[in-house]
Amino acid sequence: MSLHAADSPDAFLPPTRLTRLAFDRRSASFGKLDFLLGEIGQRMQERMEVIRLAPQRALDIGCGHGQGLAALRARFPDAQIAGLDVSGAMLSEAGQRDPQRRPGWIGRMLGKRPLFDLVQGDLATLPFSAASFDLLWSNLALHWFPEPHRVFPEWHRVTRDEGLVLFSLFGPDTLKELRAAFAEVDNAPHTLRFVDMHDIGDMLVHSGWSTPVMDMETLTVTYESPETLLREVQAFGGLRTAGPGGLRGRRWYQALLAALARQRNAEGVIPLTFEIVYGHAWKLPPRGGQAVDELGRAVVPLDKIGRARPRG
Repeated sequence: MSLHAADSPDAFLPPTRLTRLAFDRRSASFGKLDFLLGEIGQRMQERMEVIRLAPQRALDIGCGHGQGLAALRARFPDAQIAGLDVSGAMLSEAGQRDPQRRPGWIGRMLGKRPLFDLVQGDLATLPFSAASFDLLWSNLALHWFPEPHRVFPEWHRVTRDEGLVLFSLFGPDTLKELRAAFAEVDNAPHTLRFVDMHDIGDMLVHSGWSTPVMDMETLTVTYESPETLLREVQAFGGLRTAGPGGLRGRRWYQALLAALARQRNAEGVIPLTFEIVYGHAWKLPPRGGQAVDELGRAVVPLDKIGRARPRG
């Protein structure tokens, strides 16, 4: 399989509990897409190069197997780093991969506190007090949450003034070739749908975040066989769970494989698109004397809102 960058020019998601159970089951096989997480994580780090920030505390939201935790610790060695994920199995794997959390590590023998903590929790109900972190980092996790508009206010709550949120997620063109193949065999929706970049930007503004910046790029993963493509999309949770009557027979499956095989390019491989959306925004303190609500967002009383003057 190979990865190529390309120029690039609604949402069904499973309930949170089903998401947790799904990733618990897939934890051992999720490594098949670890390369994509690592690649996007590296590109997020490159975007951070131009941002002046020295956080005391940072949180990796949707930390999975812990790739981002290691990167954050390397970049901010003096910061306390925490990782949160909905899946206990993912967190267990992250703890086993990190040498500083393994039993027998010399730091533990000396009674030193780990440089980061692993916490199981939901993206929209973070188990942290207000203004806990200077930096929120989330790599390819937000699209799994069924109601992303509920996430950004909560992220805003746990961020300190002058703090930064930096994230990536899948955009609407993700898996478009697979959707086209499914459309050849039936009319049912089979793949997850992802939220548009502009809608994400609107959610940030409505949640109190300041100066949001959004951009996107398209990556193409190529497969030699349709069977491998389907297996890996299933492994990372990109397929919708079949409802009543959702079971299909061997003839349907063979037709799907044939539809995917017809998408082979001139090099003889099957492309699969991933639209990657990047975003970052700041939590700025309210201006002097300005009231804020319980989430830390600025509040303007109705009697202070100016009205348009009638034209003469």
